[in-house]
Amino acid sequence: MESKDLETLIITAAKNGVITVTMNRPEKKNAANGVMWDELRATWDELALDPTVRCVVMTGAGDGFCSGADLSDGTGERHQLQAMNLIHRTVQSLYSIMVPVIAKVNGVAAGAGMNMALACDLIVASDQARFSEIFARRGLSVDFGGTWILPRLIGLHKAKELAFFADIISAAEAERFGIVNKVVDHDELDDTVAAWADRLAAGPPLALAMTKRLLTLNASADFASALEAEGMAQTVNVATDDTREAVRAFLDGREPQFRGR
Repeated sequence: MESKDLETLIITAAKNGVITVTMNRPEKKNAANGVMWDELRATWDELALDPTVRCVVMTGAGDGFCSGADLSDGTGERHQLQAMNLIHRTVQSLYSIMVPVIAKVNGVAAGAGMNMALACDLIVASDQARFSEIFARRGLSVDFGGTWILPRLIGLHKAKELAFFADIISAAEAERFGIVNKVVDHDELDDTVAAWADRLAAGPPLALAMTKRLLTLNASADFASALEAEGMAQTVNVATDDTREAVRAFLDGREPQFRGR
């Protein structure tokens, strides 16, 4: 995928297959309007079909990640139910991407913005980041997949606490709750995420894709079904060139060079 600028997004492609998607409405703390929802969905669908992509980094321009939906934008000519369907398709497109996705949270992540980060595989937050399931303050119920992801991540009662009270919590609190993987000094955020993205991009693409899918699906599967799915995925792995390369590299005492086939 080539680097490009859209109306609300900046897409940056690195040579190692790391794609950075930057939400670019800094004057609105990157609140998502209708154009952004459409561009995010189209971008994630495109990334999902690109075999050169190894890792995706999601972040926001300026001093915010995403402050949620832009409530001043309205739904245009769409009925609210149609608008919500498009938002649902947007988060589904993100959640179904097979490559690892890192949320680089540089500032506020609220409402749908928080749940967008939750839909990523890993969250690295600046110590200046803040999180909120802010919906109740706006007279709304939780959306963008938050009612499914959040209780599976931190437990039902803690999820209800965050959703009912809509409190704004610090990055340190989010780390204690188990919402984020890592909190770093703001000045170290770029380097930390770049290091993780580089490691993921150098990994075995097919094996990582299947591991991601297994962890997602098996969160709501019974043990026997999980074992069967693991067995099928492993059978695919051992027939790939990447697995043979990993064995050769181990025997040769060198780092493997994975090619995704």
